[in-house]
Amino acid sequence: MPVSAPEVVRSEVTVPLTSFIQPYHSHYFSGRTDRPHFRQRDYSFPGIPDLMPLTRLFLATCVADCPDDYRYLFTLLGAELAANAIRHSRSGLPGGFYDIQVRRSAQGMHLTCRDRGSVAPIGVGQFSPDPDGLDPDAEAGRGLAMVDALATAWGDNGLPEARNVWFFLARDLDDNPWSQL
Repeated sequence: MPVSAPEVVRSEVTVPLTSFIQPYHSHYFSGRTDRPHFRQRDYSFPGIPDLMPLTRLFLATCVADCPDDYRYLFTLLGAELAANAIRHSRSGLPGGFYDIQVRRSAQGMHLTCRDRGSVAPIGVGQFSPDPDGLDPDAEAGRGLAMVDALATAWGDNGLPEARNVWFFLARDLDDNPWSQL
């Protein structure tokens, strides 16, 4: 007859987010405008949903010297791609991670989110937003629909085993639907 032991109760612990910042990269997360000039920043994040505030801080710091609307929109779209990597790829499995690359130019910011590949078997091909994603009653599919609607341009590499999803956000938001909200 099998003997079953009681399940071990694991307690939760609070760990400072700064403990997840690699040496010599703290300025990536400072939120300050005194080091805004860079051409490219790359960072690998653990695929843990509870660490999304760290991702948002990285994104906001990349555009710390930009107007509030631009900073908010860039952080919103970048966090959406990161959340998709955690939720829909092997990046969200134990030990998983995803990479974010931000490239700065005079025209705007280009962000690429690289995940570890799809959990479910899917064919090669580019993503397309859910046509009902912007419906206020939709319960899923809003992420890429939002990126499609608000980014100047976006796309992906079409490879399910190592997906790279990117967007470009022009500095001038005058023609962006965001400015009409």
